[in-house]
Parts: sequence; structure tokens; C-alpha cells
Amino acid sequence: MEFIDYYKTLDVPKTASQGDIKKAYRKLARKYHPDLSPNDKQAEIKFKEINQANEVLANVENRKKYDKYGKDWKQAEEFEKSGYNPSQRQNTERKQSGDSAGDFSEFFQSFYGNGNAQRGSSSRFRGEDLSTKFQMTLKDAYTTHRQTIKVNHKNIRITIPAGVENGQVVKITGHGGNGINSGPNGDLFITFSIADDPDFKRDGNNLYTNTPLDLFTAVLGGEIAVNTFDTKVKLKVPAGTQSGTRIKLKGKGFPIYKNDNHFGDLYITYILKIPVELTGKEKELFLELSNLRKSKVS
Repeated sequence: MEFIDYYKTLDVPKTASQGDIKKAYRKLARKYHPDLSPNDKQAEIKFKEINQANEVLANVENRKKYDKYGKDWKQAEEFEKSGYNPSQRQNTERKQSGDSAGDFSEFFQSFYGNGNAQRGSSSRFRGEDLSTKFQMTLKDAYTTHRQTIKVNHKNIRITIPAGVENGQVVKITGHGGNGINSGPNGDLFITFSIADDPDFKRDGNNLYTNTPLDLFTAVLGGEIAVNTFDTKVKLKVPAGTQSGTRIKLKGKGFPIYKNDNHFGDLYITYILKIPVELTGKEKELFLELSNLRKSKVS
């Protein structure tokens, strides 16, 4: 029979580890499984070839015999007892037939005759893992909420914990591709993409924002109302506060992921707001104030 290179069938090098062979087999078996392509004869043939190769290479002892004796690997013990040299026979065969491909396979015929292909087609396979991206606003990420997402034409209801971060990947077990022959389902991996907020910048669990401060409050001091992310608070402003002054409101930042009732901090930067479109009287008063300051300095 025509020589079949089992390594080539599984698309792995001859130096592949047993783990690599297992991964390659599962990947190809899932791809060509008859249940996924019931009317594809080529896929059915390919599936049988994959199982044939795996029967040999997945078994360490069988693989050693195959590497040494090729098509005659099943007779390895008899050959070794008789002092048989496989390399000498291969050279003789090549000289006689002109074949440079190496050993021939006898396992192919026994594979179809012993029912292994039928058993292989009923093997259980884990479903493939799926991935998707989910867009949300910073406001959405601030609270725990339920959300329905659509993946592969299926609606999946999930709970998104408060504090999820931009780029964070969450695994939803069992919501990937369906398993084959009652095998377990794969998993679903969701990557969250959180849009920038126009008023608040997030850095980890902390929030940063700017708030305007009028000239008179900055000079004389007073009380102002400022926006936090979910409410308003009143702040006392000391007299002589400079533009760019930053204050910290502890525990007014972003929720900490999966840590209920724990929050980061909110940092507020005062931005001085200069009055414009002054009336004549206001200009006079500012001029008078300016002169007073000059005389005080001099």
C-alpha cells in the first residue's frame, strides 16, 4: 500500500511532543468530524486518516515502533528477536523499487477492518472556545447589572460586576461552541471595551475630574457644589485657592471589581474661571483693587 506519513497527517513534526500530538489530533478531529460535515465524503476520509495516525502516535510505545519499523511496526518484537535490521531492509526495498519515501503502512488496512473508525466517530469532543467584544460606557461599568449579548445567533444573559476594566477579559464557562457526542461545551471569552467619559478620567479604581472655580470664591473662600460620578457634594474652598489645586475625596472613586462597597478615590482639580464681559462699574472696581494691590506692594 501507499506509504502514509502519520506525522504529516496530523501536521506535526517528527520531533513533536506527546502533548503537541494530542492537541493537533483534537483540533483536526473536531474540524473533520462527520457530525459537523454529514454529507462531506472527503471530510469522512480525512477523519479516518486522523484517527489512524492518532492510534499510533498517541501511544508512546507504538510511536517508537513506528519510528523504527514503519509499516512493520506491529511485528517489532519478532523482528527484534530475530535480529532484523530495518534500515538494511529499507535500503534494499528502495534499490528494488526506486521508492525514496521510506516505509509503507499496513495499519491502514487493519484500521478499516477492526472497526476503529466507527469507534472514533463516536468520540466525545469539547466544543470550541468563542470570543466576543462588548462595548459599554463608563457609567455602565460603574454599577453591577444584567446584560444580554448575542453570540452565534444565541442570546446569552450575563451579569457584569461593577468595576470591570477596559480590556478586561471575562470567561463564561460552558457558553462556547457545543460539544460533540455529548462532550462538554467550550467557554465564551468576553473582552470589555469601555468608552472614554467626557467628564471623568479613570485610572484603575481612581477617578479624576476638573471643576470650575470662580474668581471671588478662589480669593475670598467659600462653599461650592461639585459633581462626583453619581451625586453632588458640597466642598469648602479656602481663601486664596490657586487654579490647578487638586483635592482628594476618599472613597468617591470607582467601584473595586468584585469587592462590594469598596471604592477608589476621586481627585478634583480646581480650574479658575475668569469673569468676562465686565460692566463699567465692575471694571472700575477691579481697577481700584489693582491700584490698592500695587500700592501695598510698593
